[in-house]
Amino acid sequence: QVQLVESGGGLVQAGGSLRLSCAASGRTISAYDMGWFRQAPGKEREFVASISWKGGRTYYADSVKGRFTISRDNAKNTVYLQMNSLKPEDTAVYSCAAGADPFYSAISYSERDFSSWGQGTQVTVSS
Repeated sequence: QVQLVESGGGLVQAGGSLRLSCAASGRTISAYDMGWFRQAPGKEREFVASISWKGGRTYYADSVKGRFTISRDNAKNTVYLQMNSLKPEDTAVYSCAAGADPFYSAISYSERDFSSWGQGTQVTVSS
């Protein structure tokens, strides 16, 4: 089982940027899709972005497309989420997740595609 630890969250003004990191331990993530999800107070957890195990394919929620960028460094066993042009509605706890199946051939974007989750990091965007 892989352990995931997020970092990089914080308080930022609208229009600002943050870079989240997700460090994995316990096993390599190089064969697994990775994703970011977020949950705002009183709302369901929602998909933000995912990246294929090779890193060649990325997928984004419409609400963050063009503003957020997911990337991975398999040598460091780490996944990143660069968030630009942040809006107050981006305020949430952001969690990373590791795919359930190695060498997955489809696009991972549903919660059921992921089997390991981090505790999350708080992102607060002030207006």
